Amino acid sequence: MAKRSSLFIRVVEGRHLPAKDITGSSDPYCIVKIDNEAIVRTATVWKTLSPFWGEEYEVHLPPTFHSVSFYVMDEDALSRDDVIGKVCVTRDVLTAHPKGYSGWLNLTEIDPDEEVQGEIHLQIEILGSNAARKLRCSVFEARDLARKDRNGASDPFVRVRYNSKTQESSVVKKSCYPRWNETFEFDLDESATEKLCIEVWDWDLVSRNDFLGKVVFNIQGSQTVQQEEGWFRLRPDKAKPRVDEGNLGSLQLQVRLRDETVLPGSYYQPLVQLLCQEVKAGPKDGKLCLITLIDETTTAECRQDVAVNLVKLFLGQGLAREFLDLLFKLELDKTDEPNTLFRSNSLASKSMESFLKLAGMQYLHSVLGPTVNRVFDEKKYIELDPSKVEIKEVGCSGLHRIQTESEVIQQSTQHLQSYLTDLLIAIAKSVRTCPATIRATFRQLFKRVEEHFPENKHKNVKFIAVTSFLCLRFFSPAIMSPKLFHLREKHADARTSRTLLLLAKAIQTVGNMEAAASRAKEGWMAPLQPTIQQSISQMKEFITKLIDIEEKEEVDQPKAQTLVVKEGPLFIHKSKGKGPLLSSSFKKLYFSLTSEALSFAKTPSSKKSSFITLANIRAAEKVEEKSFGSSHVMQIIYADEAGQLEMAYLQCKCVNELNQWLSALRKVCVNNAEMLSSYHPGVFKGDKWSCCHQKDKTGLGCDKTRHGVTLQEWNDPLDPDLESQLIFRHLFGVRELMR
Repeated sequence: MAKRSSLFIRVVEGRHLPAKDITGSSDPYCIVKIDNEAIVRTATVWKTLSPFWGEEYEVHLPPTFHSVSFYVMDEDALSRDDVIGKVCVTRDVLTAHPKGYSGWLNLTEIDPDEEVQGEIHLQIEILGSNAARKLRCSVFEARDLARKDRNGASDPFVRVRYNSKTQESSVVKKSCYPRWNETFEFDLDESATEKLCIEVWDWDLVSRNDFLGKVVFNIQGSQTVQQEEGWFRLRPDKAKPRVDEGNLGSLQLQVRLRDETVLPGSYYQPLVQLLCQEVKAGPKDGKLCLITLIDETTTAECRQDVAVNLVKLFLGQGLAREFLDLLFKLELDKTDEPNTLFRSNSLASKSMESFLKLAGMQYLHSVLGPTVNRVFDEKKYIELDPSKVEIKEVGCSGLHRIQTESEVIQQSTQHLQSYLTDLLIAIAKSVRTCPATIRATFRQLFKRVEEHFPENKHKNVKFIAVTSFLCLRFFSPAIMSPKLFHLREKHADARTSRTLLLLAKAIQTVGNMEAAASRAKEGWMAPLQPTIQQSISQMKEFITKLIDIEEKEEVDQPKAQTLVVKEGPLFIHKSKGKGPLLSSSFKKLYFSLTSEALSFAKTPSSKKSSFITLANIRAAEKVEEKSFGSSHVMQIIYADEAGQLEMAYLQCKCVNELNQWLSALRKVCVNNAEMLSSYHPGVFKGDKWSCCHQKDKTGLGCDKTRHGVTLQEWNDPLDPDLESQLIFRHLFGVRELMR
């Protein structure tokens, strides 16, 4: 039995933010931190005080986390980014809202005394007889303290207060993982009401010391225990009254915590077997089955989650096509009007949409990637709507003239036709690269619709059924929001976003296969009609080839020997133990993480050399900023051929790339038996670790590893036990409706 926690986060938008730039505007973005560790960064929205992000994330994490914080920042090109404000949502608040916490929250100013993190290792003892009892506080070490100095570290010391008396430890220089091993004793006063307070401070020579957190003990309650030892979370100082509530603007968020207790797979076998038997048997008229009950009991609120879990479960069982075919039949039995077929957010529509994302994301990238990248790179001004056309000057120096509205529209039409033509060519050539399971599923959909609407007047309906998913629910959303589909790292600017929207509209029109209907809705799209009409014929031809797949071809589809989990350029530094460690010593290489090993090459097309086999990886963790002067460095700890632990340091370009690589590495190593429970977040430089100043290179690490912290991705390995538990939870929740 295992406990799993996941956090769904949607950063929607901000409003009424203060201006941080001299232009009277800001360039806001959000940093999301879980227990003070940065997990994701949203894209920057330029020159606005009311940014819209609409970014969604799901984080798997240990059940012991305490809070999730959202920092709104203003990006500056030439100086340090400005902090606008923050919002903090505690685990207790999320637990009190099992359906999720949603709404607008006011940003508050950041108080340095509340920005604490880390833990401290303490032992509290009560010694002696009743006549002369002593209170002993042993302070051993601390970990992951806040970085208060410009060198990326702190100079921590401990201040222990009890019964109006204060004692202090020595100062440990340049460390967020200090080791004191000091003991403090006080005369125990039975009548004293004051609590034992252990405070951690950052020592500063010139300015005032910075508060790093505290732990408070009720000694009267501890007398019966006599001794208490362990790691204790540092708490902030007493919160100050907020004088700026609402003055810094607000943030709209959706946050949902899901805690699951997952049983061993054998407990779910009866449920899985029942579902699989129904799917294998296929649709049977008049017979009520469990899939039908699930279909009828899902609400708009939970339908997306149920669809994803069912698709993942049947993908793992090799029955995704049969499951979707059953849903197609159920949906068609309810439909007599072809124009509304699969247009609602039914379980069938949501399941097919999820299936395409789970099975076809790599295919999507290969088809759309080149055209989307071209739109971003060229940044052309494109507008077809006369009410939105911006008139501008054209020509060289001394020969300027105003470009007319018709010229702008004509030029825009040519550019858009070029993009649409490129995209349709890429789609037409993609038949063989489309996964066989997707092709077979579309074949079943095409067949079912053709059987249900056999009349000649409905000859296009079977094609539209396919394009309603492929074009309207898969290609078009990815074109409009390429960042959300990992086609681009950043959101498009206003000009590029408008071009992508127009291109997505064109693909939607092609998918609808009725150019005349489009003309009636948006007449200004008329200049594109000849291209769209030609594209409709090409799309029909493509679909005919796409569904032309034999059963044997589906079964015999060659499977890749190794699955590429993640790839891309990184900078590598392999520690040799001595000498300065500088960011300039990193070398750029192209890395590829597969289901077997992490390998690298000079370029994407170069021959890859095996680097680290996955079975030898012991941990993948972040490195302290002060080690290399960058906060985006990770370390891979692995065993060499002799069994000795080695470290490879890889630098990423941003916090998102760092966490994506860490997440991917942790997932592929989830079954490794010898993963470490602790590690050093610094580097071994000279004769000691830079983090905790230990001189034993092979000693236990000073911080705990975070194997369980990962980001949810569409290409994640299937987890049949978790998916079965989530389906069981849904059925249990609607058991009264099923009676």
